[in-house]
This record gives sequence, C-alpha cells and structure tokens, in this order.
Amino acid sequence: MTTNRTKSKIRLHDAIVGILYGVSVLLAFQVNMQWLYLAAGVAVLQIISPVTKFCPVYFVLNKMMPDSDPIQDGKSE
Repeated sequence: MTTNRTKSKIRLHDAIVGILYGVSVLLAFQVNMQWLYLAAGVAVLQIISPVTKFCPVYFVLNKMMPDSDPIQDGKSE
C-alpha cells in the first residue's frame, strides 16, 4: 500500500532529478558545455537503476524518511 509519505518521497525524487537536469542545462549554456556531463550521468543512473535496484537519490531519501516505504533499496522483492 502506498502511503502519502511514500508518494511524497517519489515526488521529491522526481523534483531532485528534474532540478539536476535543469541546472546542468543552464550551466552548460552560461558557463561551459562540459556541465552536460552532469545530465549524462543522471541519465545513465536512471537507465541502470531498474536493473541494479540502486538509485543514489532514493538511497539518501530512504535514510532521511525512514517512516515511509523503502524504494529501490537494493533488496530483492
């Protein structure tokens, strides 16, 4: 069962990832195109996280929000 706290964790994850993409693009235009490597790194992590069941953002959020359901904690279901 998905609780409101778990839904909040999912939304917070999406917000963090979206901010990373946005900041990467803004910095690429304003500072240096090499900031696009940040966006590429986030994209790679998003692609491999369903396979490895590990997401650094969810890892931190699981530690910060222990009263919610763990998401992608690396354990087999």
